Amino acid sequence: MSYLQEKIGAVVLRVKALPGSKRDEVRGVDGGALKVAVAAPPEKGRANKALLAVLAEFFGVPRRDVVIISGEASRDKRVEVAGVTAVQVEEKLAQLKR
Repeated sequence: MSYLQEKIGAVVLRVKALPGSKRDEVRGVDGGALKVAVAAPPEKGRANKALLAVLAEFFGVPRRDVVIISGEASRDKRVEVAGVTAVQVEEKLAQLKR
């Protein structure tokens, strides 16, 4: 779980953003990061906004509970998701493989 760090009331995820993709989706963990595809281009913060929305929907939390804590101008980011635990993250990701 090198892509995941648990904090009190939140988790911090290493995320690899894939802007300009065909659709918005969480693709799973690869190379030590959670891969998240977004259709939005990486211009004027559009891809970051889309990424946060995709993660909020995927984890079932309000959009305000998902924030980029580092890497805003990079594809490699650290994102904090409040209101979920490491176990919940793992369970959600396990559902992707079915």
